[in-house]
Amino acid sequence: MALTRQQKEAQIADLQEKLTKASSVVFAHYIGLSVGNLTKLRANLRKEQAEMKVAKKSLIRIAMKQVKAPEISDELLPGPVACIFSMGEPTSGPSVAHKFSKDHAQVKLIGGIFLGKLLSSGEALSLATIPSRLELLALFMSMCNGPLTQFMSACSSPLSGFARAVSELAKQRASSASPVPSQPQP
Repeated sequence: MALTRQQKEAQIADLQEKLTKASSVVFAHYIGLSVGNLTKLRANLRKEQAEMKVAKKSLIRIAMKQVKAPEISDELLPGPVACIFSMGEPTSGPSVAHKFSKDHAQVKLIGGIFLGKLLSSGEALSLATIPSRLELLALFMSMCNGPLTQFMSACSSPLSGFARAVSELAKQRASSASPVPSQPQP
């Protein structure tokens, strides 16, 4: 069934809004998914502040042109395409789609847009496999915490070790300081 002009304009406006708000956009194939699996994919995306929108490629191109996004060639978008918009973290939508594609071969990342540049399918896959910000912070904290934990376990008690170190530092400063000559009292 053909879309009316008003429906097309509404879809273009919706795509424009999502394109301007999204931190990244990836394009994916989805043909062959059952309605239940498509619903499950959309629910998984929503949990991660991402959403999937299916639209005609011509409407996607018009919306992208109007928001001054990079121009997409026909080679980048072969066949029916879904846009996955990451509204929070840029890796959220691509990673959910990539994880979902492991159990559902119909879903395949074919490209995207990140930081105003077009992504190839390989680059979109790379974006999908980058750890999230929270995962990177946790990794950093575990790296920072590792040596500290080893040091603290070497001491009998972390607090007593700290107290001894402060006490020794105070003794060193006291012994190295020259006594101040006292002023004669009149």
